[in-house]
Parts: sequence; structure tokens; C-alpha cells
Amino acid sequence: MNTFLILLPLLLTMLYSLATVPLLVWMERRIAAFIQDRVGPNRCNIGGIRLGGIIQSVADMMKLVFKEEFLPSHIKNKFYYLIAPSIAFVSAFLTFMVIPYADNITVNGQIYYMQALPTELGVLWFLAFAGLGVYGIILGGWASHNKFAILGSMRATAQVISYEVAMGLSLVSMLITYGTIHLNEMVTYQTQSFFLIPAWGVIIQPLATIIFIVTAFAETNRAPFDAAESESEIVAGYHTEYGAMKFGLFFVAEYIAMAASGALIVTIFFGGYQLPYMTTNDLINNFETILWGVIIFAVITSILFLRWMNKNNRFEFSSNGETKIYTTLIIGFTVFTTILMAYYALGFGETHKVGVMILQFVLFTIKLFVLHFVFIWVRWTLPRFRYDQTQKLGWNILLPLSLANIFITAIVVVIGVNYGN
Repeated sequence: MNTFLILLPLLLTMLYSLATVPLLVWMERRIAAFIQDRVGPNRCNIGGIRLGGIIQSVADMMKLVFKEEFLPSHIKNKFYYLIAPSIAFVSAFLTFMVIPYADNITVNGQIYYMQALPTELGVLWFLAFAGLGVYGIILGGWASHNKFAILGSMRATAQVISYEVAMGLSLVSMLITYGTIHLNEMVTYQTQSFFLIPAWGVIIQPLATIIFIVTAFAETNRAPFDAAESESEIVAGYHTEYGAMKFGLFFVAEYIAMAASGALIVTIFFGGYQLPYMTTNDLINNFETILWGVIIFAVITSILFLRWMNKNNRFEFSSNGETKIYTTLIIGFTVFTTILMAYYALGFGETHKVGVMILQFVLFTIKLFVLHFVFIWVRWTLPRFRYDQTQKLGWNILLPLSLANIFITAIVVVIGVNYGN
């Protein structure tokens, strides 16, 4: 049990980053198809089972793994060409290491941290490695010895510089507000309330929230800020000369960076792993009541989702058998969750702590995937900004707004401290 709790944060880091990439690709295609009023992936199957298109993501991964590795003959510096995708991938993965997935848990007198890297410098760690990822893009474009790749690298570099400044300054406003750089303490702060309104970062700092989310889109090269790889202008940008798993690492790094940005947004602005108004001790002391409320909510939402799916997920070439598979999976998951949580509800003492930890994992996951939906929704809704428009937005709008927000926040905090004294 002790060894498992020690390794659990690292396992969750791999789950939320690497293991969710196929699921995010599936979400991307399904949501894009829904927005554009088309079907989406529905052909790839294993024994007739398509799982709503998830098998397509598995097929794409297998294709990249087994595709022939090709090294263009005009590459001048092979070392930098080969190392560039790894830099982008590793940097994106390491940003996840400081995200708290649940509150610290004490079992048998020993404290276990639900962070893969339990450091108090969480925000600084994220900014450091999020900015480091652009070096992989720069090296990839430069070492490719291709004019389109060079243009993509230059665009990515200029974009990251312009938006990193506004992103950092928006976080400064949050640091002044919370009075700490420790991510767990930020989550704890958001369990408070002001006039019956939860003290989430998005409520007490709406401007900083908007600035950070916009810059997170630019930081991860997601549309509408994907000028670094705009296929209509520069073929594929910085990864034009990459194929097979070298391209796959760039591809996966983008989704991991998106997931890491979403996790940080959830942690700083949307209450992290906590329910509104409730601390971890409140959850432990009222665990049975909260647990059964969660179970009832899960059952009701599962039934509503099944009804929606049976109504909207039918096409001329779809099979009723696959809908039955969906039904079986969702009902099975709901029953499993119900039994698992009920087991902890019947326990006493430290067993409740484990149950609360599982509940916090679930809450964090739900909030994170809502953010994933927003990332994908924006990508397939807004057109790509021109390169000059992204620069003007970063330097002429977001930078002055973030500076003004710091100034106003500092005044409010100083007045509040003096008034409190």
C-alpha cells in the first residue's frame, strides 16, 4: 500500500499525459465532426468493434510506430534534426510533474504527496519547461534545412516570446492574490467563499483567467494560433521534413502540452481537485453524504447520456450492436464506480481518506476534460489568425492588460491588508 501511494502520482502523470493522447485525438475528431455536421471516424474496427472511432486513434498510433523512418539527404546536422522532437516531447511531459491531482494524504502517520514532483516551485517549474519546448521547434526547423520549416520555427519563436510575457504576468496577478507559488495552497485558497460565491481564480481574477487561457492556446500552438504549422501557407511548418515517429513525437508533444496547460488552468483558476466551499477535512467528515450524492449524480448523467447517444448516434451504416457495447461499457463503469465508492463509504478512519482521494481524482479529471473540450471547440470554431495579428494581440493588447491587472491587484491586496489590520 505504501509503495503504491508513492508511485501513484507518477502513474497518474503518465495516465493524464501519455495515455490520454489517443482519447484526445478521438475527442478532436468527434467534436470536429459534430461542429462541422459530419460523421467522423467510424471505419476502423477490431472484430467489428469500433468503440465510436477510438480504434481509429489506435490505428494511427500503430501506423506511426511501424512507418519507415526516412532521413532526408539534404539534412546538414543529423544530431539536432533527430534530437529536436525528443526535446519538444520531454519538455511537454515534464510540465505535468508538478500538477497536484489530489490533496496530500496521511496514512499510518506518513504523508504522501499526490504530485509526481512535490515541489513548492510548481508555477515556476511549469513556465520553465513550457518555454523550453520551443527549443525543439527551433532546432527542428533549423536542422531540417527547409525554408518552410525555418519560417515555421521563426513564427513559433516570435509567438512564444510575445505570449510568454503576458502569460507570466497574468500568473503574477494570481501569485499576489493567493500569496503563494505553491499549487496545493492555491487550491486550498479556492475552497473559501465571498458572499456565497466560491473563491475560484476565474471569479476573483477574470481578466487574468482570460489572458492565461488565450496565451495557453498560443503556447501550445493550437488554433487559432497555429501559424507555426499553417498548412495553407508553409506546408506543415517546422515539422515539414519529419515523418514516422519523429513526427509522432511532435504530434504527441502538442497534445501533452495542451493537457498540461489545461491541468494548470484547472488548478489555478477552477478550484483544482476540490468541490466548491469544501476543504479536504470537510470531505472526510461528510464523506458518506457526499459519496451518495456523487453516485446518484453519476447514475443520472449516465442515463441521460445513453438516451442522448441512442437518439443522436445512429447513421445509415451504424450497427445497433455497437450502441449496445456503449451501453454495456457505461453501465459497467457506473456500477463499478458505485461499488468501489460504496466500499469506502462503509469503512472507517483512514479508509475515508482513500475514498476522498479517489473522489478528488475524479473531480480533477472531469474539470480537465471540460478544458480539453474547450481547447478543441475553439480550434474548430475560430479561423487561424494571421501572423501579424497574433503579434499585435500579444504585444499591443494582452501585455498592457496583464500589466494593468497586476497594478490593480496589488492596490486591492494592499488596501485589503491595511483594512484587515
